[in-house]
Amino acid sequence: MAALPLATAEVCDANSHMITSGELRALQPIFRTYGGRRLFAGPVVTVKVFEDNVLVRALLEEKGEGRVLVVDGGGSLRRALLGGNIAMLAQNNGWAGIVINGCVRDVDEINGCDVGVRALGSHPMKSDKKGAGEKHVPVTIAGARICDGEWLYADADGILVSGTELSVEYE
Repeated sequence: MAALPLATAEVCDANSHMITSGELRALQPIFRTYGGRRLFAGPVVTVKVFEDNVLVRALLEEKGEGRVLVVDGGGSLRRALLGGNIAMLAQNNGWAGIVINGCVRDVDEINGCDVGVRALGSHPMKSDKKGAGEKHVPVTIAGARICDGEWLYADADGILVSGTELSVEYE
């Protein structure tokens, strides 16, 4: 089920108690924005890999149902973990977004896809294809621990992660 994207600044303002308790976490502002969807939100699916995107592709081949794939690529800036073909696969399978602690390539193709993408940067080298890594495990990226089933919210102001789906009450 796709979440209604919320403005991250408004979420922070309305939920300061959750920030204090650690239930709501803001990722450090280290990501660049790619993809045709500038704001996105949804339940998280995690994967941990290093310079190998076989598991990334395998997860994005599944029905996304508005979910967000969070990829801990170890912060590598030496190879891309997502390219245009896989971004199109994510779009066609209904994923809301992808957050990569690593690089992308085929930026123009990714920008033409209706999926939100955040990554550290772009790099023209493709990834390895050995299938190494772990799916559905807690990951720590950009100063925040993120687990399967949590909720991620991304917009131009940043990325938030919460243990529960959030809403903002307007007065």
